[in-house]
Amino acid sequence: MLKASIAGAVGILIVWCVLLHQEHSTQNYARHEAMRLTGGNPEHGRDLVSYYGCNTCHTIPGSAGPRGTTGPPLDHLAQRGFLAGELPNTSENLQRWIREPHSVEPKTAMPDMGVTEQDAKDLAAFLYTLR
Repeated sequence: MLKASIAGAVGILIVWCVLLHQEHSTQNYARHEAMRLTGGNPEHGRDLVSYYGCNTCHTIPGSAGPRGTTGPPLDHLAQRGFLAGELPNTSENLQRWIREPHSVEPKTAMPDMGVTEQDAKDLAAFLYTLR
């Protein structure tokens, strides 16, 4: 009976380790792919979400602070076909939308926050890790 309990516990531990490794591998792949697409740093981008106040209007998984509801939630952004309802979801378009939203949609409620070119790359890299 004790051997069966130990064997069961070991089996559960092995399954847990495999699942943890798979999740880590998926996150690592998403991070590297986001960096390749944008030339940005996703860890710095996560910090910039609070700096620029993005989470004041958007719910953004993985970011600290408020969870706004004025703009759409940004979870799974990497899997969306379009940005702002009209731009194909490419790194260049995402960075443009982040930096100059009114050049895309003049009547948007999204403010121009004065995001620098490098910060836009970092923000885009972080957002592309949200799968």
